Amino acid sequence: MNTSSLKRTLLALAISFTVALPMLAQAPAARPARLPDGHPNLNGIWQAMNTANWDLQDHASSASPVVPTGAWMAEPGGPGVVEGGEIPYLPAAKAQKEKNAKDRMNLDPEVKCYLPGIPRANYMPYPFQIFQSDKALAFAYQYDGAFRNVYLKDPGPAPADSWMGQSYGKWEGDTLVIDVTGLDDRTWFDRAGDFHSDELHVVERFTPRGPDVLMYEATITDPKTFSRPWKISMPLYRHVEPNARLMEFKCVEFVEELMYGQYRKKQ
Repeated sequence: MNTSSLKRTLLALAISFTVALPMLAQAPAARPARLPDGHPNLNGIWQAMNTANWDLQDHASSASPVVPTGAWMAEPGGPGVVEGGEIPYLPAAKAQKEKNAKDRMNLDPEVKCYLPGIPRANYMPYPFQIFQSDKALAFAYQYDGAFRNVYLKDPGPAPADSWMGQSYGKWEGDTLVIDVTGLDDRTWFDRAGDFHSDELHVVERFTPRGPDVLMYEATITDPKTFSRPWKISMPLYRHVEPNARLMEFKCVEFVEELMYGQYRKKQ
C-alpha cells in the first residue's frame, strides 16, 4: 500500500470512529430485569463505592483521629455527593456542625454502634440487601443488623420517632420512591458531624441504570436545621460474585468496653 492509499485508509477509519462514538455514547443502558408485576427487580446485595460516610461534601484525605492506629484508620478523601457542593445550614446549625466535627470520636452515633438512620445506612462502607416482591419490600443492612420494612400502602403519620424511621414506598415509572419520616434526631449523616433535627424528612429515589447499577438520590428537608431542601446522589452497585451475602456485624459487643468499661468493678 502506497503512502497516498494509507492516508486515505486512515482518514476513512477516523471518520468512521467520529461517527460511531457519539452513537455509542447515546446507546441506552441495558434494561434491568423485571418482576412479574412489571417493576424493575431490585433484589440483591448493593453497596455504595464512595467516601460519603466520612463526609458528604468534598474532603481531602486526613490522618487517623486515633494516632496509634497510623494508616489503618486514616480517612480517605473523596468528591462530595451534595448537589451544589455545600449543605445549606442555618447559622446556628452550622456552628453546631463544627462542634460535632471537633468531638466526633465521642459524639458520632456510629462510634457507639447506634443504628445509622436514613439516608446514612445506604452509603456506609457495608453492603445491604433488598428483598422485593409484588406484595412486600424490605432492606436489611450488614451494619448493626439494621433493618427496615417499606410499606407499600400509606400507613399515615409515624406513631413515634425511631432510629430507622418509617418508610412508605411507591413506584414512579421505573423509579422506586420512598418517603421516610419519624427519624430519631440522634442520627448523623456522616462522620464529619453533619446532623439534623427531629423534623427531618427524607425522600429517596432508586432508579436502575442497568442490570447491576442503581442511581440513588435522597432529598433532605429539615427547616430547623437547613435553609432549604437539599439533595445527595450516588450510584449503588450490585454484588455479582457467586458467594455474595451479608455477614454478621454485631458491633454492640465491639463497643461494650468503650461505653461501659469505666463501670467495671475493680479487681
